Amino acid sequence: MADITSVLNNAKVAMEKAISHLENELQKVRAGKASPVMLESVMVDYYGSKVSISNTASVNTQDSRTIIIQPWEKSMLTPIEKAIQMANLGFNPQNDGIIIRIVVPPLTEERRKELTKTAKSLGEDAKVGVRNVRKEAMEQIKKLQKEGLAEDMAKDGEAKIQTLTDSHVTKIDKHVEQKEKEIMTV
Repeated sequence: MADITSVLNNAKVAMEKAISHLENELQKVRAGKASPVMLESVMVDYYGSKVSISNTASVNTQDSRTIIIQPWEKSMLTPIEKAIQMANLGFNPQNDGIIIRIVVPPLTEERRKELTKTAKSLGEDAKVGVRNVRKEAMEQIKKLQKEGLAEDMAKDGEAKIQTLTDSHVTKIDKHVEQKEKEIMTV
């Protein structure tokens, strides 16, 4: 019985990883509100090596439309500003010599629809990940059955894996739905 338990536990851990990956990816999808996460992918040239902005400056939001970047070294103002422009995020950084201010423009209806498609696509990717975990777990149970596991125990294990899969797919749908609502809220 310990073998089925470990298959179930491994499947649950892997499915949770798929959901936490989805949560991280959805955070990066811009929803009209300013957020430091929006700049996570921007890499700055810091004395010859590429590092993220958060490694060279403090990144905060002043209000729902403004991101403030305060470099730890004044010499980093221009490289950070250039990196943001090069990242092509649709932001126009304003450098006042002390901080860099980014006013996040409101989303157009068209852009909102694109972002909801992106969120749905991320959700589908997460579901594929969960289904792959289910497939793997089912194969492990079939292997255990060939090695002498009782048929009723195998069926019970398969049912538990399916229940686990269904609950994780429901969680994914809720995350995507919540993100869509956030994107479409003007």
